[in-house]
Amino acid sequence: MIPLPLARIAEITSGALSGMADPRAVVRGPVVIDSREVEPGSLFVAFKGARVDGHDYAADAVRAGAVAVLATRPLESPTVIVPDAAAALAALASAAAHSLPQATVIGITGSAGKTTTKDLLARITGRIGPTIAPVNSFNNEIGHPLTVLKADHDTRFMVLELSAREIGHIGYLARIAPPSIGVVLNVGTAHLGVFGGKEGIARAKGELVEALPAGGVAVLNADDPLVREMASRTNARVTYFGRSEEAAIRAEGVVLDERGRAGFTLRTPSGAAHVKLKLYGEHAVDNALAAAAAGYELGLPVATIAEELSEATPRSRWRMEVTERPDGVTVVNDAYNANPDSMRAAFAALGTLGKDRRRFAVIAALRELGEDSVALNEELGRLAGGAGLTGLVVAGPEAGPVLEGAFDAAQRTASGPDGPGGGLPYDGSGVTRIVHVPDAEAAAAELGGWLRPGDTVLVKGPRAMGLERTAELLLGGASR
Repeated sequence: MIPLPLARIAEITSGALSGMADPRAVVRGPVVIDSREVEPGSLFVAFKGARVDGHDYAADAVRAGAVAVLATRPLESPTVIVPDAAAALAALASAAAHSLPQATVIGITGSAGKTTTKDLLARITGRIGPTIAPVNSFNNEIGHPLTVLKADHDTRFMVLELSAREIGHIGYLARIAPPSIGVVLNVGTAHLGVFGGKEGIARAKGELVEALPAGGVAVLNADDPLVREMASRTNARVTYFGRSEEAAIRAEGVVLDERGRAGFTLRTPSGAAHVKLKLYGEHAVDNALAAAAAGYELGLPVATIAEELSEATPRSRWRMEVTERPDGVTVVNDAYNANPDSMRAAFAALGTLGKDRRRFAVIAALRELGEDSVALNEELGRLAGGAGLTGLVVAGPEAGPVLEGAFDAAQRTASGPDGPGGGLPYDGSGVTRIVHVPDAEAAAAELGGWLRPGDTVLVKGPRAMGLERTAELLLGGASR
């Protein structure tokens, strides 16, 4: 963080000093919202949530070394009192970003793959200058400014995720730290119910390219028609990535190894190089291409980009984490979040990773799908039930459509001439065992009785279900 005296912080946030706050005391960072993360020189921002009120931890934060608390009510601790903590945090981050003209801001959005792309691109930009990027998925109105506030006078790149819960959110985040490069990955079905359809999602994601200056660059997915159409919404230069010939940065000759990791030729206008990803799933190719396109726009040689992509390993938790248990069971923890598109990608990866092995999956009903919820969850069930699994556990509430689709697909698969049932009728207890359990812990307990050495398990569901706990229990403790 750029060091700031409390008087300047109060000025930026339209706040008032209280609690014997010294206006000359300097905050050197970090800015945190969890009192357990306070370090000497921190600013602690007290948010009042549904279950926890950060104001109750203000004294603990100061004892741990916080210079002051940014709060919405008077406290005994040194305090900057503001009307709205989120607005004050955004104002502080905006002031910091605008005071760092030497830092290139790169924004990334899309329905799926933001975090993986952010991690890959931050690794690439790290080759040419100090880079800050969000921890995990700090990509909303709180996490985004917290990330920006990590920047200091040495920072040369800010690689930022921008997410949207409704129209206008991405535009708001882009105003905090105006990007000069904007990457749009895809328009999928995540939060479909919130936006009323994919066109609404595209409208929200396109706010990123609208925020770019005329001298900036929009990096767009040539393979997604709704993303390609965003070229008309920006005055910035446009470059495309993807698999199609029209993409300036593209993948040729994609091949998956026996573990589901992709190798391909990275083709650019100035040459080509081979990439061998350590990330799992063919969908990682698209994320790698997006990161490569942004890196290319920054002037990196294609060989350097390919080298960084090939050496990259997962940085953020619960996204295609593949762990081998001592008994040979492979646990694929992709439980951070889920939508119809990411579910299809995960099951495709499971099919490759678990080829010629018994395969299992733990899933949960998808959320925020609006009026299409029943149909899309039935489709998810059919995807899982027809995936050739030995066993399927559906966890949590509102599982009826998922179970209905799964039983229907399993019956069709088992009774088909080429299905694992060898043409035998499906009786509900045949090739694919399908059960419903109430929660993540019950899912792990159920699977524990099914697994044998050499099996493969996929764990994936919406964030609210907390299925990472299932993976942790299957691995005998904390997720690796």
